[in-house]
Formats: sequence, C-alpha cells, structure tokens
Amino acid sequence: MNECYYDKRMDFFYNRSNTDTAEGWTGTSLVIVLCFGTFFCLFIFFSNSLVIAAVIKNRKFHFPFYYLLANLAAADFFAGIAYVFLMFNTGPVSKTLTVNRWFLRQGLLDTSLTASLTNLLVIAVERHMSIMRMRIHSNLTKKRVTLLILFVWGIAIFMGAVPTLGWNCLCDISTCSSLAPIYSRSYLIFWTVSNLVAFFIMVVVYLRIYMYVKRKTNVLSPHTSGSITRRRTPMKLMKTVMTVLGAFVVCWTPGLVALLLDGLNCTQCGVQHVKRWFLLLALLNSIMNPIIYSYKDEDMYSTMKKMICCFSQERNPERRLSSLPSTILSRSDTSSQCKEDSISQGTVCNKSSS
Repeated sequence: MNECYYDKRMDFFYNRSNTDTAEGWTGTSLVIVLCFGTFFCLFIFFSNSLVIAAVIKNRKFHFPFYYLLANLAAADFFAGIAYVFLMFNTGPVSKTLTVNRWFLRQGLLDTSLTASLTNLLVIAVERHMSIMRMRIHSNLTKKRVTLLILFVWGIAIFMGAVPTLGWNCLCDISTCSSLAPIYSRSYLIFWTVSNLVAFFIMVVVYLRIYMYVKRKTNVLSPHTSGSITRRRTPMKLMKTVMTVLGAFVVCWTPGLVALLLDGLNCTQCGVQHVKRWFLLLALLNSIMNPIIYSYKDEDMYSTMKKMICCFSQERNPERRLSSLPSTILSRSDTSSQCKEDSISQGTVCNKSSS
C-alpha cells in the first residue's frame, strides 16, 4: 500500500520535483511584482464591477445575452480574487504552504478558468437560439438564465475541487507533475485536453454562427424594413462575443499547452522557464474583457462613462456646482436678492423679478 503525505508541507513536494519557486523574488523584484500585480488586480475589480453595474442600471441590457455577459464579468472578478490570493502565496512562500492551502490557491485559479469557459459555452447556446430565429435576443426567461448562471458556477466549483476530492498524487508521488507538484499527471492531461477541446468546439460553433448571421444579414437587409442599426445589432453582438472568445483562447492556450506538456512528462520542454509569463498572459485576459465590452458596444461604453462621471461628481460636489449653467446661478442669485429685499421692505416679489 502506498504511503500518503497529507501532513507534509509543500517544500517536500517542490524539492522532490525540482520545481523553481522563484527564490530570487526578494527585495526590489518582489516589490515590483507586488505593485504591478496589485494595480492589475484593482483594475480587474473596478472595471468588471463597472460592467456588472452597467447591466443592472441600463434597461437596454436587461436581456439574457447581457445577463450572461455580466456573469462573465463576475468570473473575471473572481479571477482577480484568485490572482490576489496567488500573489501573496507564490514565490518563496510556496514552499511554506500546507497541502490544503496550496489546493485552495490552485482551486481558485481552476474555478475562474472553468467559470469563464462554461459561460462562453452558455453564451454560444443563447446566441444560437436567437440567431436561428433571426432575433436580437433569445426568449430565455429570467428564471432559466438564473439556472444557467447557477449551472456555470456549479460546474466551475466542482472542477476546481476535483484534485482536493482525491484526484491528486499525495498517495502516489511518483505520478506528481512538475508545475503542480501535488497534481497527478493524469489529471493535468484530462484537464488541459478537455479545456483545449472545448476551445476548439467553441471556435467552430462561433464561426458557424457568425457566418450564418453575416449571410442572413446580407440576404435580408434589402428586403427588411426597420432601421439599419436594428439590422446590424445581431452582427455587432456576435463580433463582441467573438472578440472576447479570441482573447480568451489566445491568453489561456499557451498555459494549457505548458500544463499538457508537463502532464506528458516532457522533461526537455522547459515549461518551468515560461510558466510565469503564461500566468501573466492569463491575467491579461481578465483585464482585456471590460475594455472589449466598452470598445465594441457603444451603449455599454456610454453607460460606463456616465457612471464614472456621476461617481466623480458625487465625490467632488464643488466641481458639480461649478458645472451648472451660469443662467441657473444668476437666476438663483436674483431670487435670493429678491427674497432679501422683500424681507427688508415687507413686499412680495412678483414673477418678473424672479
């Protein structure tokens, strides 16, 4: 019977797998990493919160597609939490972690990736339902959308917890991987292959939907009544989703390929030297998505801009007061003067003087 190592700290597994834990991350280099990481995570929190608030605030976004888009922003927000936890539990600190804390660190990252991936799959289903009927939005009820969102997070949490539930190498350390020292190589192969296959399926599905929408729009446009904007809206939504999907695939595929090579026990592939860069690339995805939403969707951009302006005006009441038209201020001054005169003289101001 194999011996299990649940009570060991991570230094035991890192030393055994010869994993580089960035011992040199001290002093200036550590401060720079923490500063940049903090800035990017704060931007992720702020921008994705803004997207969610925009969907709630603007009635134009009260449709299934935008609810799912807000859920994708929630997944990016969760990714920010995962990166913050990783930032303070990586480098030299990694070797001091307990097994359960390391599982939590990696589980948060796995959950955020699965949430984004599953959400994009659900958006593909929603777009297919609407496009096949040549509608801007599908007829999914709020109850069904809520169930889909719960389904997304249920799958994400389960996939993030699978190694903790038993698919690990704590009782068979000969099968441990290098990049993830307590993940078994068989799990890494399963997880990366399933994600890469899902990427491929999504790209094919979205391309088919995009081509269908483009063909139908070109055929029906000369014969369809209604504004040009309304006819182009399905294509605009598809372009937004495809841009998000493209960024997602580009940012996550290199890291998944590195994990797959590690799962295949490719000792000559040098995955240790590129793992941090691929992780930063994955972080970049959560930063890019809110920028894509605002750039591709004019309504989203204007709503987010108004919310930022309102927030800044509430924080600076003097600036808000100075932005009022001079006519209103002069009218207010005249009214005040009139009241003072009427009090001193015992008369009432008429409308012409106010």
